[in-house]
Amino acid sequence: MALNITSGKVSRAQRVVLYGSEGIGKTTLSASMPDPIVIDLEDGSTHLDVRRIANPGTWDSLLSLIDEIVQSAGICKTVVIDTADKAEAMCIDHICNKFKKAGLEDFGYGKGYQYLAEEYARLLTACDKLIAVGVNVVFIAHAKMRKMELPDEQGAFDRWELKLSKQVSPLIKEWPDALLFLNYKTMVIQGKSEMDKAKAHGGKRVIYTSHSPVWDAKNRHNLPEEMELCYNSIAPIFGGVPEQMSLLEMLQKKLADANFTEEDLRKVVAAKGHFPLETPIAEYPEDFITSWIFPHWDKISQVIMDTPEHMPF
Repeated sequence: MALNITSGKVSRAQRVVLYGSEGIGKTTLSASMPDPIVIDLEDGSTHLDVRRIANPGTWDSLLSLIDEIVQSAGICKTVVIDTADKAEAMCIDHICNKFKKAGLEDFGYGKGYQYLAEEYARLLTACDKLIAVGVNVVFIAHAKMRKMELPDEQGAFDRWELKLSKQVSPLIKEWPDALLFLNYKTMVIQGKSEMDKAKAHGGKRVIYTSHSPVWDAKNRHNLPEEMELCYNSIAPIFGGVPEQMSLLEMLQKKLADANFTEEDLRKVVAAKGHFPLETPIAEYPEDFITSWIFPHWDKISQVIMDTPEHMPF
């Protein structure tokens, strides 16, 4: 029998898991992926202009639905399962109904949880069939915080984890090519003098791609450890090249990431005597954006955050 030896990189569809805090934008990010269809188990995509398939209702129907998409793989390039934790609840209902039990604890000796791991693995196997026919698979999952105490050390810390059982969580973490944690990054800024208290500002949305003591993450694409939460950041996962943004788009993104409005910026610009308050930022010359706004962004941000409407109570 001849050995089938190959070399070089192999291009294929990708397995991705996005998890993070409530309302961070997991479903919105997934809707930006290549030609997606969302299997909407939680009605989380109703505010988006995206193709979706409503909750099939039962575990067996969910597995059958994925098989149907495998047979019609050309209808999309990405399948988004929203969410992994809702799928787990459906899986538990299926097992309990099958064995006529009120809950997994009723099986005794941990057997119910063993059934859960085995049954949930069937979903991942079904998703691997999608990968095989060239369809990306993206799981969305919620996150929860758990208090961690290290042995032989004092103190404890909060850690973000997948909001899944101890049986399913390892399966979901091991399966993907990219496990991405989405969260808000809070920046602490010192006051103008040493007597002033430091203030927490920002709330910038970011993607973490590497493991940390306070979250799980990984990727096989050499992504930066921390990235802005947008599709441009993760485009390389799917073989895409990030689109070049215009200066105006870059400026608007800076404002959005900092939770500032265009009016906030216009007030600072007007106070410095550069342009009247009513001048839209879209009419700012490009050389003004590159030579004044971007180089002085930290100072501009501080001025905005020191205004009464942005100061924390």
